[in-house]
Amino acid sequence: MSEKILTALPVFNEESHIRPVLEEVARYSPEILVVNDGSSDGTAAVLSEIEGIHVVTHEQNRGYGAALDSAFQFAMQNGYDVLVTIDCDGQHQPQLIPELAKAVFHSEGAPWDIVSGSRYLQIFDENSIPPADRRKINVSITEQLNNCFDLNLTDSFCGFKSYRVESLKHFEITELGYAMPLQFWIQAVGHNLKIREFPVPLVYLEEERSFGGSLDDSRRRMAYYQSVLKREMEAQNVPCGSNTRS
Repeated sequence: MSEKILTALPVFNEESHIRPVLEEVARYSPEILVVNDGSSDGTAAVLSEIEGIHVVTHEQNRGYGAALDSAFQFAMQNGYDVLVTIDCDGQHQPQLIPELAKAVFHSEGAPWDIVSGSRYLQIFDENSIPPADRRKINVSITEQLNNCFDLNLTDSFCGFKSYRVESLKHFEITELGYAMPLQFWIQAVGHNLKIREFPVPLVYLEEERSFGGSLDDSRRRMAYYQSVLKREMEAQNVPCGSNTRS
């Protein structure tokens, strides 16, 4: 494809993983952005030794949503056509980057605004079993979004996505942590963006990852997610059941 593509990785304290991950990503992506979200280990030093990548640094840790928003801003400011986001924890497979990027500007009809990876759209041989509490919350939130807004999602939390960069101007990200995807989906609905899913393997390597403080309790995390959904639906004036999609 002739479009200008950027692959972005949000990272926080990934000193031991970042070099091999970037080496693999570089095999499949022409340009790479790393958003170093206030890492306090040796991540910055490792990044300084790697040539040919773009780096945006947050002096303090601001959160996963803030890192993605920095990637959005960089892609818009530097004239890219497609942004692919991929996590640095080994859960995503870089060899899928070209296909995921290509899916935005497909050969038939208008381009997609969001091509969202789904770990539950197809069964792969390498699939693992997700932590029960995460899967339960994902199912519940995904069903809620589908029922409210006539979406057809199977995975509302996957970080492996491609975006038509022109569509990123519609997003105003203020939810800086792990609840950012909920704000993202509500704003996508509010702007009637064109969305499809893309099957990716289900791989969990860090089942004990912390969400931060009280959010490690799944009941509190779910309650917080519900508060973010409610707030964002009110802010975007897209209440549950509104017929906003064409």
